[in-house]
Amino acid sequence: MVLNYIWMGFFIIAFIIALVKLVFLGDVNVFPEMMGSTFDSAKTAFEISLGLTGVLSLWLGVMKIGEKGGLVNALARVLSPVFSKLFPDIPKGHPVTGSIFMNIAANLLGLDNAATPLGLKAMKEMQELNPKKDTATNPMIMFLVLNTSGLVLIPVSIMVYRAQLGAADPTDIFIPLLIQTFFCTTGGIFVTSIYQKINLFNRTIICTFGGLMLLFAGIILAFCSMDDATMNKVSSSVANILLMTIIIGFIVAGIRKKVNVYEAFIEGAKDGFKTAVTIIPYLVAILVAIGVFRASGAMDWLIDGIGWCVAQAGIDTQWVGALPTALMKPLSGSGARGMMVDAMTTYGADSFIGRLSCIFQGSTDTTFYILAVYFGSVSIRKTRHAVAAGLWTDLIGVVAAIVVSYIFFG
Repeated sequence: MVLNYIWMGFFIIAFIIALVKLVFLGDVNVFPEMMGSTFDSAKTAFEISLGLTGVLSLWLGVMKIGEKGGLVNALARVLSPVFSKLFPDIPKGHPVTGSIFMNIAANLLGLDNAATPLGLKAMKEMQELNPKKDTATNPMIMFLVLNTSGLVLIPVSIMVYRAQLGAADPTDIFIPLLIQTFFCTTGGIFVTSIYQKINLFNRTIICTFGGLMLLFAGIILAFCSMDDATMNKVSSSVANILLMTIIIGFIVAGIRKKVNVYEAFIEGAKDGFKTAVTIIPYLVAILVAIGVFRASGAMDWLIDGIGWCVAQAGIDTQWVGALPTALMKPLSGSGARGMMVDAMTTYGADSFIGRLSCIFQGSTDTTFYILAVYFGSVSIRKTRHAVAAGLWTDLIGVVAAIVVSYIFFG
Protein backbone atom coordinates (compact mmCIF):
# COMPACT_ATOMS: atom_id res chain seq x y z
CA MET A 1 0.00 0.00 0.00
CA VAL A 2 2.82 2.43 0.87
CA LEU A 3 4.59 1.69 -2.42
CA ASN A 4 1.30 2.36 -4.21
CA TYR A 5 1.02 5.84 -2.67
CA ILE A 6 4.66 6.63 -3.39
CA TRP A 7 4.28 5.50 -7.01
CA MET A 8 1.19 7.68 -7.52
CA GLY A 9 2.91 10.53 -5.69
CA PHE A 10 5.79 10.57 -8.17
CA PHE A 11 3.38 11.12 -11.07
CA ILE A 12 1.10 13.63 -9.34
CA ILE A 13 3.94 15.79 -7.97
CA ALA A 14 5.71 15.69 -11.33
CA PHE A 15 2.53 16.74 -13.15
CA ILE A 16 1.85 19.64 -10.78
CA ILE A 17 5.40 20.96 -11.04
CA ALA A 18 5.34 20.60 -14.82
CA LEU A 19 2.11 22.64 -14.96
CA VAL A 20 3.67 25.35 -12.79
CA LYS A 21 6.75 25.47 -15.03
CA LEU A 22 4.59 25.65 -18.17
CA VAL A 23 2.09 28.27 -16.96
CA PHE A 24 4.29 30.54 -14.84
CA LEU A 25 7.76 29.99 -16.30
CA GLY A 26 6.82 29.39 -19.92
CA ASP A 27 8.74 26.11 -20.10
CA VAL A 28 7.17 24.49 -23.16
CA ASN A 29 9.68 21.62 -23.15
CA VAL A 30 8.79 20.15 -19.76
CA PHE A 31 5.89 17.93 -20.91
CA PRO A 32 7.71 16.61 -24.01
CA GLU A 33 10.69 15.80 -21.77
CA MET A 34 8.45 14.00 -19.29
CA MET A 35 6.82 11.93 -22.03
CA GLY A 36 10.21 11.19 -23.52
CA SER A 37 11.39 9.96 -20.14
CA THR A 38 8.51 7.46 -19.97
CA PHE A 39 9.64 5.77 -23.19
CA ASP A 40 13.31 5.90 -22.23
CA SER A 41 12.64 4.50 -18.76
CA ALA A 42 10.44 1.70 -20.09
CA LYS A 43 13.19 0.77 -22.55
CA THR A 44 15.78 0.87 -19.76
CA ALA A 45 13.63 -1.39 -17.57
CA PHE A 46 13.37 -3.97 -20.35
CA GLU A 47 17.09 -3.78 -21.10
CA ILE A 48 17.90 -4.31 -17.41
CA SER A 49 15.64 -7.35 -17.29
CA LEU A 50 17.12 -8.67 -20.53
CA GLY A 51 20.62 -8.16 -19.16
CA LEU A 52 19.69 -9.98 -15.96
CA THR A 53 18.45 -13.03 -17.87
CA GLY A 54 21.89 -14.47 -18.57
CA VAL A 55 23.29 -13.60 -15.15
CA LEU A 56 20.24 -15.02 -13.36
CA SER A 57 20.42 -18.22 -15.39
CA LEU A 58 24.13 -18.60 -14.59
CA TRP A 59 23.95 -18.06 -10.84
CA LEU A 60 20.70 -19.86 -10.18
CA GLY A 61 22.18 -22.77 -12.11
CA VAL A 62 25.29 -22.68 -9.91
CA MET A 63 23.13 -22.45 -6.77
CA LYS A 64 21.12 -25.50 -7.85
CA ILE A 65 24.37 -27.47 -8.06
CA GLY A 66 25.25 -26.22 -4.57
CA GLU A 67 21.89 -27.30 -3.24
CA LYS A 68 22.09 -30.81 -4.67
CA GLY A 69 25.71 -31.07 -3.61
CA GLY A 70 24.78 -30.29 0.00
CA LEU A 71 26.93 -27.16 0.42
CA VAL A 72 24.02 -24.76 0.80
CA ASN A 73 22.46 -26.92 3.52
CA ALA A 74 25.80 -27.20 5.31
CA LEU A 75 26.22 -23.43 5.22
CA ALA A 76 22.69 -23.01 6.55
CA ARG A 77 23.46 -25.21 9.56
CA VAL A 78 26.62 -23.25 10.36
CA LEU A 79 24.85 -19.88 10.20
CA SER A 80 21.69 -21.04 11.93
CA PRO A 81 22.55 -19.64 15.43
CA VAL A 82 22.98 -16.09 14.12
CA PHE A 83 20.34 -16.06 11.40
CA SER A 84 17.74 -17.59 13.71
CA LYS A 85 17.98 -14.39 15.77
CA LEU A 86 17.69 -12.01 12.80
CA PHE A 87 15.19 -14.18 10.93
CA PRO A 88 13.25 -15.93 13.72
CA ASP A 89 10.41 -16.92 11.37
CA ILE A 90 12.73 -19.06 9.23
CA PRO A 91 13.09 -22.64 10.54
CA LYS A 92 16.56 -23.42 11.87
CA GLY A 93 18.82 -24.99 9.27
CA HIS A 94 16.52 -24.14 6.36
CA PRO A 95 18.40 -23.93 3.02
CA VAL A 96 17.31 -20.31 2.52
CA THR A 97 19.83 -19.34 5.21
CA GLY A 98 22.65 -20.38 2.89
CA SER A 99 21.17 -18.38 0.01
CA ILE A 100 20.86 -15.30 2.21
CA PHE A 101 24.50 -15.59 3.24
CA MET A 102 25.66 -16.03 -0.36
CA ASN A 103 23.80 -12.85 -1.33
CA ILE A 104 25.27 -10.86 1.57
CA ALA A 105 28.77 -12.14 0.79
CA ALA A 106 28.42 -11.11 -2.87
CA ASN A 107 27.27 -7.63 -1.79
CA LEU A 108 30.20 -7.31 0.60
CA LEU A 109 32.60 -7.99 -2.25
CA GLY A 110 30.81 -5.56 -4.56
CA LEU A 111 29.79 -8.37 -6.95
CA ASP A 112 26.46 -6.91 -8.07
CA ASN A 113 26.06 -9.34 -10.97
CA ALA A 114 26.22 -12.25 -8.55
CA ALA A 115 24.36 -10.62 -5.64
CA THR A 116 21.09 -9.98 -7.49
CA PRO A 117 20.41 -13.55 -8.68
CA LEU A 118 21.47 -14.95 -5.31
CA GLY A 119 19.09 -12.50 -3.64
CA LEU A 120 16.25 -13.51 -5.94
CA LYS A 121 16.97 -17.14 -5.12
CA ALA A 122 16.71 -16.37 -1.40
CA MET A 123 13.47 -14.44 -1.95
CA LYS A 124 11.93 -17.34 -3.85
CA GLU A 125 12.81 -19.75 -1.03
CA MET A 126 11.34 -17.38 1.57
CA GLN A 127 8.18 -17.17 -0.52
CA GLU A 128 7.81 -20.95 -0.19
CA LEU A 129 7.53 -20.41 3.58
CA ASN A 130 5.06 -17.55 3.16
CA PRO A 131 1.45 -18.39 4.16
CA LYS A 132 0.14 -15.21 2.45
CA LYS A 133 1.66 -15.21 -1.01
CA ASP A 134 0.84 -11.57 -1.81
CA THR A 135 2.19 -10.16 1.48
CA ALA A 136 5.81 -9.59 2.49
CA THR A 137 6.95 -11.59 5.52
CA ASN A 138 9.25 -10.35 8.28
CA PRO A 139 12.26 -12.30 6.94
CA MET A 140 11.70 -10.84 3.46
CA ILE A 141 11.70 -7.31 4.84
CA MET A 142 14.78 -7.85 6.99
CA PHE A 143 16.54 -9.34 3.97
CA LEU A 144 15.53 -6.36 1.82
CA VAL A 145 16.91 -3.93 4.42
CA LEU A 146 20.22 -5.82 4.49
CA ASN A 147 20.41 -5.29 0.73
CA THR A 148 19.33 -1.64 0.72
CA SER A 149 21.91 -0.78 3.39
CA GLY A 150 24.57 -1.39 0.74
CA LEU A 151 27.26 -2.95 2.94
CA VAL A 152 30.34 -3.14 0.69
CA LEU A 153 33.88 -3.80 1.86
CA ILE A 154 35.79 -2.49 -1.16
CA PRO A 155 34.21 0.25 -3.35
CA VAL A 156 36.47 -0.32 -6.35
CA SER A 157 34.25 1.40 -8.95
CA ILE A 158 34.01 4.62 -6.92
CA MET A 159 37.77 4.75 -6.47
CA VAL A 160 38.20 4.28 -10.22
CA TYR A 161 35.86 7.22 -10.92
CA ARG A 162 37.83 9.37 -8.47
CA ALA A 163 41.09 8.46 -10.17
CA GLN A 164 39.68 9.29 -13.62
CA LEU A 165 38.47 12.68 -12.40
CA GLY A 166 41.86 13.68 -11.02
CA ALA A 167 41.66 12.95 -7.29
CA ALA A 168 45.05 13.29 -5.61
CA ASP A 169 44.30 10.22 -3.47
CA PRO A 170 41.40 8.21 -4.99
CA THR A 171 41.30 5.86 -1.99
CA ASP A 172 40.89 8.52 0.70
CA ILE A 173 37.14 7.79 0.89
CA PHE A 174 37.76 4.09 1.62
CA ILE A 175 37.85 4.22 5.43
CA PRO A 176 35.06 6.82 5.81
CA LEU A 177 32.85 4.81 3.48
CA LEU A 178 33.57 1.56 5.31
CA ILE A 179 32.67 3.17 8.64
CA GLN A 180 29.55 4.79 7.21
CA THR A 181 28.19 1.69 5.51
CA PHE A 182 28.72 -0.39 8.67
CA PHE A 183 26.71 2.09 10.73
CA CYS A 184 24.05 2.21 8.01
CA THR A 185 23.63 -1.56 7.98
CA THR A 186 23.61 -1.76 11.78
CA GLY A 187 21.04 1.05 11.93
CA GLY A 188 18.87 -0.63 9.32
CA ILE A 189 18.85 -3.90 11.27
CA PHE A 190 17.99 -2.02 14.47
CA VAL A 191 15.09 -0.13 12.84
CA THR A 192 13.68 -3.30 11.29
CA SER A 193 14.02 -5.17 14.58
CA ILE A 194 11.82 -2.50 16.21
CA TYR A 195 9.10 -3.03 13.59
CA GLN A 196 9.37 -6.81 13.98
CA LYS A 197 9.90 -6.84 17.77
CA ILE A 198 13.18 -8.75 17.51
CA ASN A 199 15.47 -8.68 20.55
CA LEU A 200 18.99 -7.90 19.35
CA PHE A 201 20.50 -7.70 22.83
CA ASN A 202 21.53 -11.32 23.21
CA ARG A 203 24.89 -13.04 23.37
CA THR A 204 24.81 -14.42 19.83
CA ILE A 205 24.09 -11.11 18.11
CA ILE A 206 26.44 -9.09 20.33
CA CYS A 207 29.31 -11.52 19.75
CA THR A 208 28.63 -11.61 16.01
CA PHE A 209 28.62 -7.84 15.62
CA GLY A 210 31.67 -7.58 17.87
CA GLY A 211 33.49 -10.03 15.63
CA LEU A 212 32.43 -8.10 12.53
CA MET A 213 33.77 -4.89 14.03
CA LEU A 214 37.13 -6.58 14.62
CA LEU A 215 37.08 -7.93 11.07
CA PHE A 216 36.37 -4.47 9.66
CA ALA A 217 39.16 -2.99 11.78
CA GLY A 218 41.59 -5.59 10.44
CA ILE A 219 40.56 -4.91 6.84
CA ILE A 220 40.99 -1.17 7.37
CA LEU A 221 44.48 -1.64 8.82
CA ALA A 222 45.49 -4.00 6.01
CA PHE A 223 44.37 -1.67 3.23
CA CYS A 224 45.82 1.42 4.91
CA SER A 225 49.27 -0.12 4.42
CA MET A 226 48.79 -0.40 0.61
CA ASP A 227 49.22 2.17 -2.11
CA ASP A 228 46.36 2.97 -4.51
CA ALA A 229 47.38 0.58 -7.28
CA THR A 230 47.98 -2.31 -4.88
CA MET A 231 44.67 -1.73 -3.13
CA ASN A 232 42.69 -1.83 -6.39
CA LYS A 233 44.58 -4.89 -7.62
CA VAL A 234 44.20 -6.83 -4.35
CA SER A 235 40.52 -5.99 -3.90
CA SER A 236 39.63 -6.95 -7.46
CA SER A 237 41.71 -10.14 -7.33
CA VAL A 238 40.33 -11.30 -3.98
CA ALA A 239 36.74 -10.76 -5.08
CA ASN A 240 37.13 -12.65 -8.35
CA ILE A 241 39.19 -15.47 -6.82
CA LEU A 242 36.55 -16.02 -4.14
CA LEU A 243 33.81 -15.99 -6.76
CA MET A 244 35.52 -18.59 -8.93
CA THR A 245 36.32 -20.67 -5.83
CA ILE A 246 32.61 -20.77 -4.99
CA ILE A 247 31.72 -22.01 -8.48
CA ILE A 248 34.41 -24.72 -8.46
CA GLY A 249 33.55 -25.68 -4.88
CA PHE A 250 29.89 -26.19 -5.77
CA ILE A 251 30.82 -28.31 -8.79
CA VAL A 252 33.22 -30.45 -6.75
CA ALA A 253 30.59 -30.91 -4.04
CA GLY A 254 28.10 -32.00 -6.69
CA ILE A 255 30.56 -34.51 -8.11
CA ARG A 256 31.21 -35.95 -4.62
CA LYS A 257 27.46 -36.42 -4.16
CA LYS A 258 27.31 -38.06 -7.61
CA VAL A 259 25.05 -35.31 -8.91
CA ASN A 260 24.66 -34.76 -12.65
CA VAL A 261 26.01 -31.21 -12.38
CA TYR A 262 25.13 -30.30 -15.95
CA GLU A 263 21.48 -31.28 -15.54
CA ALA A 264 21.34 -29.54 -12.16
CA PHE A 265 22.73 -26.37 -13.72
CA ILE A 266 20.15 -26.45 -16.52
CA GLU A 267 17.35 -26.94 -14.00
CA GLY A 268 18.42 -23.87 -12.04
CA ALA A 269 19.08 -21.81 -15.18
CA LYS A 270 15.49 -22.34 -16.34
CA ASP A 271 14.29 -20.77 -13.10
CA GLY A 272 16.56 -17.81 -13.79
CA PHE A 273 14.94 -17.20 -17.16
CA LYS A 274 11.42 -17.34 -15.67
CA THR A 275 12.40 -14.91 -12.91
CA ALA A 276 13.84 -12.38 -15.37
CA VAL A 277 10.57 -12.33 -17.32
CA THR A 278 8.50 -12.00 -14.14
CA ILE A 279 10.18 -8.80 -12.94
CA ILE A 280 9.76 -6.81 -16.19
CA PRO A 281 6.37 -5.18 -15.32
CA TYR A 282 7.56 -4.22 -11.84
CA LEU A 283 10.73 -2.62 -13.17
CA VAL A 284 8.83 -0.72 -15.87
CA ALA A 285 6.41 0.67 -13.26
CA ILE A 286 9.03 1.98 -10.85
CA LEU A 287 11.58 3.25 -13.39
CA VAL A 288 8.97 5.16 -15.43
CA ALA A 289 7.71 6.89 -12.26
CA ILE A 290 11.25 7.86 -11.29
CA GLY A 291 12.02 9.08 -14.81
CA VAL A 292 8.94 11.34 -14.88
CA PHE A 293 9.81 12.72 -11.44
CA ARG A 294 13.32 13.64 -12.57
CA ALA A 295 12.29 15.04 -15.95
CA SER A 296 9.70 17.36 -14.39
CA GLY A 297 12.40 19.13 -12.39
CA ALA A 298 10.93 17.97 -9.07
CA MET A 299 14.31 16.73 -7.88
CA ASP A 300 15.97 20.10 -8.54
CA TRP A 301 13.20 21.96 -6.72
CA LEU A 302 13.49 19.59 -3.77
CA ILE A 303 17.24 20.19 -3.46
CA ASP A 304 16.84 23.96 -3.70
CA GLY A 305 14.12 23.87 -1.02
CA ILE A 306 16.27 21.85 1.35
CA GLY A 307 19.21 24.18 0.82
CA TRP A 308 17.05 27.23 1.63
CA CYS A 309 15.68 25.62 4.82
CA VAL A 310 19.16 24.63 5.99
CA ALA A 311 20.46 28.15 5.38
CA GLN A 312 17.54 29.70 7.26
CA ALA A 313 18.29 27.43 10.23
CA GLY A 314 21.85 28.77 10.33
CA ILE A 315 23.39 25.37 9.61
CA ASP A 316 26.45 24.91 7.41
CA THR A 317 25.17 24.25 3.87
CA GLN A 318 28.24 22.89 2.08
CA TRP A 319 26.89 19.32 2.28
CA VAL A 320 23.70 20.29 0.38
CA GLY A 321 25.62 20.31 -2.91
CA ALA A 322 26.14 16.55 -2.60
CA LEU A 323 22.53 15.85 -1.64
CA PRO A 324 21.32 15.07 -5.21
CA THR A 325 23.41 11.89 -5.11
CA ALA A 326 21.89 10.87 -1.77
CA LEU A 327 18.30 11.54 -2.87
CA MET A 328 18.79 9.83 -6.22
CA LYS A 329 20.42 6.68 -4.80
CA PRO A 330 17.19 5.08 -3.46
CA LEU A 331 15.57 5.72 -6.85
CA SER A 332 18.22 4.95 -9.47
CA GLY A 333 21.74 3.57 -9.25
CA SER A 334 22.79 4.95 -12.63
CA GLY A 335 21.16 8.30 -11.84
CA ALA A 336 23.05 8.53 -8.55
CA ARG A 337 26.27 7.62 -10.30
CA GLY A 338 25.68 10.46 -12.75
CA MET A 339 25.02 12.86 -9.88
CA MET A 340 28.26 11.75 -8.19
CA VAL A 341 30.31 12.32 -11.35
CA ASP A 342 28.62 15.69 -11.89
CA ALA A 343 29.44 16.75 -8.30
CA MET A 344 33.11 15.82 -8.71
CA THR A 345 33.26 17.53 -12.11
CA THR A 346 31.60 20.71 -10.83
CA TYR A 347 33.25 21.07 -7.42
CA GLY A 348 36.38 18.95 -7.83
CA ALA A 349 37.11 15.32 -6.90
CA ASP A 350 38.98 16.42 -3.76
CA SER A 351 36.37 18.95 -2.64
CA PHE A 352 34.16 18.27 0.37
CA ILE A 353 31.12 17.92 -1.89
CA GLY A 354 32.98 15.63 -4.29
CA ARG A 355 34.09 13.30 -1.51
CA LEU A 356 30.70 13.34 0.23
CA SER A 357 28.92 12.48 -3.02
CA CYS A 358 31.21 9.44 -3.36
CA ILE A 359 30.34 8.31 0.17
CA PHE A 360 26.63 8.80 -0.59
CA GLN A 361 27.03 6.71 -3.75
CA GLY A 362 28.80 3.88 -1.94
CA SER A 363 26.57 3.75 1.12
CA THR A 364 22.95 2.70 0.62
CA ASP A 365 21.61 0.77 -2.34
CA THR A 366 18.73 1.51 -4.73
CA THR A 367 15.79 0.90 -2.37
CA PHE A 368 12.95 1.15 -4.89
CA TYR A 369 14.80 -0.87 -7.52
CA ILE A 370 15.37 -3.65 -4.99
CA LEU A 371 11.73 -3.46 -3.90
CA ALA A 372 10.57 -3.76 -7.49
CA VAL A 373 12.93 -6.57 -8.45
CA TYR A 374 12.91 -8.69 -5.29
CA PHE A 375 9.23 -8.40 -4.40
CA GLY A 376 8.22 -8.43 -8.05
CA SER A 377 10.02 -11.73 -8.61
CA VAL A 378 7.64 -13.45 -6.16
CA SER A 379 4.57 -11.27 -6.91
CA ILE A 380 4.46 -9.52 -3.52
CA ARG A 381 1.93 -6.65 -3.59
CA LYS A 382 1.53 -5.83 0.10
CA THR A 383 4.92 -4.62 1.28
CA ARG A 384 3.91 -3.83 4.90
CA HIS A 385 6.75 -1.89 6.60
CA ALA A 386 9.35 -2.68 3.92
CA VAL A 387 9.33 0.79 2.33
CA ALA A 388 9.43 2.56 5.70
CA ALA A 389 12.29 0.38 6.99
CA GLY A 390 14.20 0.81 3.73
CA LEU A 391 13.82 4.60 3.74
CA TRP A 392 14.76 4.83 7.42
CA THR A 393 17.91 2.89 6.53
CA ASP A 394 18.59 5.34 3.71
CA LEU A 395 18.16 8.27 6.10
CA ILE A 396 20.55 6.71 8.62
CA GLY A 397 23.04 6.26 5.81
CA VAL A 398 22.74 9.91 4.72
CA VAL A 399 23.20 11.25 8.25
CA ALA A 400 26.13 8.91 8.91
CA ALA A 401 27.78 9.93 5.61
CA ILE A 402 27.52 13.64 6.47
CA VAL A 403 28.89 13.15 10.00
CA VAL A 404 31.77 10.93 8.86
CA SER A 405 32.64 13.34 6.03
CA TYR A 406 32.84 16.29 8.41
CA ILE A 407 35.08 14.26 10.73
CA PHE A 408 37.48 13.21 7.94
CA PHE A 409 37.25 16.06 5.43
CA GLY A 410 35.49 18.97 7.16
